[in-house]
Amino acid sequence: MSEHFYSVEQVAERLGLHVRTIRGYVRDGRLPAVRIGKQYRIAHADLEAFTGRPVPAPPGATDGRQRHAEVSSIVEIDGVSAETADRLTILLVGSATNGRPGDEPLRIETAYDQERARMKIIVLGGLGATARLLDYVEGVLSS
Repeated sequence: MSEHFYSVEQVAERLGLHVRTIRGYVRDGRLPAVRIGKQYRIAHADLEAFTGRPVPAPPGATDGRQRHAEVSSIVEIDGVSAETADRLTILLVGSATNGRPGDEPLRIETAYDQERARMKIIVLGGLGATARLLDYVEGVLSS
């Protein structure tokens, strides 16, 4: 669950109002809330909509940092012809250059050892883009 929820007490404290006032707003439907057991929880977005202004996230909710994940992958493929290695390299570089909007750019290196008919692919980038790229590799190798 990525959204932060507040208790009635937390909302009252943030807005400088009495707890009963906030409960009244919830009961009247003026402030959307979800009832969990005997307590109400108010979503951060609903609180912002109610006040008409941005509400700072509580301390510790995100610590001011955005979550970031990056993948480092090394793929070794044995028994690859020079033509297939070239085809894979062109496909990988092209797909890395033309990623989806919002994707982090991928960094790709390829190396081919003709004596051993072995190819190495090194991929650095975001989770989704890397997964799609590895699907392309599998598709080319299975065709």
